[in-house]
Amino acid sequence: MGSIVAENRKSLMLFSGRGFPELADEIGQVLGVAPTPADSYEFANGEIFVRFKDSVRGSDAFVVQSVTEGVNRWVMETLIMIDALKRGSAKRITVVLPFYPYSRQDKKHRGREPISARLVADLLKTAGANRILTVDLHTAQIQGFFDGPVDHLFAMDILAEHVEKKFAGRPLTVVAPDSGRVRVAERWTDRLGGCPLAFIHKTRDPSKPNQVVANRVVGEVEGRVCLIVDDMIDTGGTITKAADILFDEGAADVIVASTHALLSDPATERLKNSRISELVVTNTLPLPPEKRLDKITVLSIAPLLARAIREVFDDGSVTTLFGGLS
Repeated sequence: MGSIVAENRKSLMLFSGRGFPELADEIGQVLGVAPTPADSYEFANGEIFVRFKDSVRGSDAFVVQSVTEGVNRWVMETLIMIDALKRGSAKRITVVLPFYPYSRQDKKHRGREPISARLVADLLKTAGANRILTVDLHTAQIQGFFDGPVDHLFAMDILAEHVEKKFAGRPLTVVAPDSGRVRVAERWTDRLGGCPLAFIHKTRDPSKPNQVVANRVVGEVEGRVCLIVDDMIDTGGTITKAADILFDEGAADVIVASTHALLSDPATERLKNSRISELVVTNTLPLPPEKRLDKITVLSIAPLLARAIREVFDDGSVTTLFGGLS
């Protein structure tokens, strides 16, 4: 006999970064597999060390990391985890980034600026990642930065189901906080049965991050519940100023739906003092107790991520999770 024939056995292994291990645990509960234990710590000078306690040879490895506050630390830890898996002979490495870091730096606004979203993709590939699984990229073009498959998931259905249940029967208008979000808002109007669409015309100084000058609202908002949709809430300046303009134009109520709750200071204070009645977000990023306002509703993204991981592992279609529209 000139060869040895082995049974083709596949093993799914889940690995959690320290950015938000609770999310990885929740994904593991849905999948029925616990995250692989690891020794992870910093040396005195800040260097990160990671070693997995179980063999990873031949595994289909899924690395879950929520790149939360302290972004550079968690990006570096992710790269080190990937390298450890590669050198441990994992068969395939899929990086699950519920929030893709540096996604706002996806193009050059002026000369001598970086395209940091591309740099992150290059770092992941060089470290040994074969595939990326992420949720609601800031712009879809980021998928093209990575030299390999990218599964782009959408949280819209999760958020929309909550809005439909809570505001059923009330006149609703979907509002894009700026012209760049109009395409996203159009998908929301389709999802919510063709309700009216409006957008905020605003200007932004590219040399001053997180500072926005909102001008006026275009669309039908008077006497209606206005749903502002965005991919992320950082300092809260955009949505709180947009809410003020909507109320000035006669809106009956303003709610916000966003996938990623960064909520960098002073977002919590701005939201607390704003007239926004509810902010609906997912748990792609951790939300510490001091930022959990009564008006913030957090929905779990874990079931969606778990289903996508299972489809990837089974060589199925992630697109089917969105009715073939992703």
